Amino acid sequence: MQILNQPKELNQITTNQEDKPTKSVGKPCVFCSIVTGTEPSIVVYQDDDVLVFRNRLRWVPIMLLAIPKVHMTQDQLWSSTIVSKVASVAARVGRQECPKGYRLLSNFGGDAMQSVEHGHIHILGGIHLGPYA
Repeated sequence: MQILNQPKELNQITTNQEDKPTKSVGKPCVFCSIVTGTEPSIVVYQDDDVLVFRNRLRWVPIMLLAIPKVHMTQDQLWSSTIVSKVASVAARVGRQECPKGYRLLSNFGGDAMQSVEHGHIHILGGIHLGPYA
């Protein structure tokens, strides 16, 4: 696993035939802008298909986001073959960044507080996280 200290130029976006990327509808997708390098971010990990970066929100000490480099919704991510790679990377980065424990989660829709359409997995840790909501 290649952990990065600084943002690096990203490789060309790739996907396989089973994954069905979509175009962001409405406002531009901030995660797609991070993938292309037009929006600044602190990249922790990247490969040809997955990007992990620090979340701007700071609800807990460690807040990272693992995303596919190809735009897809949460439902598309969790219904595609790429989810196993995104989740595997998220777990590896979680173990490295949060050795005392971490939580992986995804929000689906407004009631769950999903704020970005681009599919993603949160990596939370760095503190005792307490009970579930």
